[in-house]
Amino acid sequence: MKKKYSIQKAPFIVPTTDGKLIEEHFGNATDNNSQISIAHMNAPSGWSEPFQTPEFDEYTYIIKGKKQFIIEGETVILEAGQSIKIEKNTRVQYSNPFKEPCDYLAICLPAFSIDLVNREED
Repeated sequence: MKKKYSIQKAPFIVPTTDGKLIEEHFGNATDNNSQISIAHMNAPSGWSEPFQTPEFDEYTYIIKGKKQFIIEGETVILEAGQSIKIEKNTRVQYSNPFKEPCDYLAICLPAFSIDLVNREED
């Protein structure tokens, strides 16, 4: 009989060049799930990404530290224990301009895909 659950013991480590650690537990890279992605992230102090307009809803829960979001021109800063949902097709920039690293969970619906993130050129 097929089990109706799966345990992730070896998340996919997404290669990055900016010092950010991305461990995808479920999603396109790990189990070919295009409906949802769940990833544990660690953004070092000084980290930032270009502006983007993703074609997915993104939920972020801050475990430790702080993370800055610039959402359609408004700056929002979240701290440990806080969460946010950013609706798809919203222009956003993610960064950690703070002294401490930021540890957080990101959930994307549908799953994160580089083809759906629509990052702007630097």
